[in-house]
Amino acid sequence: MSPSDLEAKLKGLSLEDSLAKISQDFPDQAVFSTSFGLEDQVITHAIYSQNLDIRIFTLDTGRLFTETYELHKRTNGMYGKRIQTFFPDAQAVEDLINEKGPDSFYDSIENRKECCHIRKVIPLNRALEGAKIWITGIRNDQSGSRENLTKVELDTGRDILKFHPILDWSWEKVQQYVQDKHIPYNPLHDKGYPSIGCAPCTRAVMAGEDFRAGRWWWENESTKECGLHWVDGKLVRKKGSEV
Repeated sequence: MSPSDLEAKLKGLSLEDSLAKISQDFPDQAVFSTSFGLEDQVITHAIYSQNLDIRIFTLDTGRLFTETYELHKRTNGMYGKRIQTFFPDAQAVEDLINEKGPDSFYDSIENRKECCHIRKVIPLNRALEGAKIWITGIRNDQSGSRENLTKVELDTGRDILKFHPILDWSWEKVQQYVQDKHIPYNPLHDKGYPSIGCAPCTRAVMAGEDFRAGRWWWENESTKECGLHWVDGKLVRKKGSEV
């Protein structure tokens, strides 16, 4: 199925109905990646509350906030599920730290991307094995590089469809959904962290700053992606344009 055909099939459906349709059309082949951000908690609720045939997994980089681990536990307990966890290769992490130190990502963009690749991208590739469609919590107002994405796209590097069911949701709509459904969330969101990643690489956002300004704050805005959502080194955008 092409991205445009699937997008047409899902057009006009609610979050819950679109995920139910994905579950029906891709049995045992649909996966959702959560980092326990507010958007991801919305989608996790929509999947688990309907008991859909969609596998949920997370990437544990080994550098997450304590609050993130606590939310993982609370989420499992609330829904009576076990979110699958993927870790980076221990030898690769040891080699990186022994060669460059524990915080080499501060030294250069290349070092930071190397750390992200080892701790996130390689485990992601393992997590996606056997899947035909990958569901994400991406929203188009999270950053300028995401504003023109389409709800369904093809990750050509991994040969997998990607579906962003809340791509067009505002931050306020996400917050309202969480409140209305009484969904557990990371308390760091109430302390100025709209986007939460690894602890050493995330700070609170100051008034007037961009949504993702707290991620890799020492870098130029154009470099602020960890590589999970890049194809051939670029984030593919609508109508074939690239960044």
